Amino acid sequence: MNIVILHKDFRINDNPALFYASLSRKYLIIYPYDSHYWMTNGYSNNQFNFTLECLKELNEKLGFINAKIHIFEGNLSKLKIWIERSHPECLIHINQSTDIYYYRELLFNFKKYFHRTGRIKIYENFGIQIKNYNREIWSKNWFRIMNTATLNSPLENIVKVTSTLPTLEQFSEGLPKIILSNSSFQKGGESEAVKILDSFIDSRVNGYSKKMSSPIEAEFSCSRLSPHISHGSISMRFIYQRLIAALEYSEYKKDLLSFKKRLHWHCHFIQKLQTEPEIEYKSMHPMFENLRSESNSELIEKWILGETGFPFLDACMIFLRKKGWINFRMRAMIMSFASYNLWQPWQKTSPLLAELFIDYEPGIHISQVQMQSGVTGINLPRIYSVIKQSKDQDPYAQFIKSQIHSLKRINTRNLHNAELSDYYINQIVDLNSSSKKARETIWSIRSSRQFKILAKDVYSKHGSRLRRKQK
Repeated sequence: MNIVILHKDFRINDNPALFYASLSRKYLIIYPYDSHYWMTNGYSNNQFNFTLECLKELNEKLGFINAKIHIFEGNLSKLKIWIERSHPECLIHINQSTDIYYYRELLFNFKKYFHRTGRIKIYENFGIQIKNYNREIWSKNWFRIMNTATLNSPLENIVKVTSTLPTLEQFSEGLPKIILSNSSFQKGGESEAVKILDSFIDSRVNGYSKKMSSPIEAEFSCSRLSPHISHGSISMRFIYQRLIAALEYSEYKKDLLSFKKRLHWHCHFIQKLQTEPEIEYKSMHPMFENLRSESNSELIEKWILGETGFPFLDACMIFLRKKGWINFRMRAMIMSFASYNLWQPWQKTSPLLAELFIDYEPGIHISQVQMQSGVTGINLPRIYSVIKQSKDQDPYAQFIKSQIHSLKRINTRNLHNAELSDYYINQIVDLNSSSKKARETIWSIRSSRQFKILAKDVYSKHGSRLRRKQK
């Protein structure tokens, strides 16, 4: 018998592990629920709720092919023991997943154990390259993977496979009532992902390349596929090929090409964590490792709760907490403020911010956090001005007033400049002096000869080699 181990990739279409396991026509599907995983470095119930919705829809579709999802409560180490006791001759199928240290170590030991007897098959996924990794030809390989034909749906089980493990339905009934889905969050599931993709490519993409920077317009004009991509309720290859087909007839070619570029960047950033797992906790450039040695829990708490005294930044945090999502530019500004203006260690702020995102993807999040904190060594430091972003992205203070109702009657100019005296909470930092100090500190390190030598090593390992003309 074959066993499919689910971690992400909650879809029935173009799912390597599920498809190849089904060829035996006798397979058992297991999702290991590891409660500790959902409390580790950025994970939270926000993402678990989305996972649960994805699992429920996948389970419903599997019912039509005589299969269902069973739940193993415990980590991969404990699952290994259970498999050896219950199915000592099974063949295990699992999709590779680039994740945090906690899961990565469990997966490594799980694979190592079953590799000894040749009883496990690992499938590369999402364009992340594990075997024969070479950054010089990474982009070429990525395009090759994206253009490979998608896999069909899995075959039907010939006989009904039973297990002592609880079914997804039984598991869901026993979940604590505190795990409730936020009604304002996006919904999980493969059918939802396809619907969102179609609406984006067919119409919402119009103006995408410009509108994606605005927190007002981005909610509608961005693809909104990010949680589905990170949870795998739709495959990257499926999205890419649907986009390529649309380019033949769409009147929004410029915007579609802009989106296409971001699909490539998605995998490019995750590959960094796959290549160098240490960046989960260590700065890419070693000379920045002790850049921010002390943390201030009071400042961090006010930042993450949206109580900084800067209306636009606070509005973004309130929106994020409400929706579980905000556009990329605002994410960059939020992180830049924490790292440059508050001068807090990214290792402290990163997981708190990640917990709010339903689309948390460790490889992307950690890479971007380091970039917005100025510690990669290969990206120029960019200190986002909260005041400038407020004026540029919310000129009429429409977004601010929609999130902070107590400021609805305040003059727009005062809102942008955070000149509110007793009408709002006090500012927790001086923007000008903190930006100046941060800039001087960062560039004092970057100007040294040793910095540039080490930066070349970072680029060699993580820098993009994508050529503009490559297709």
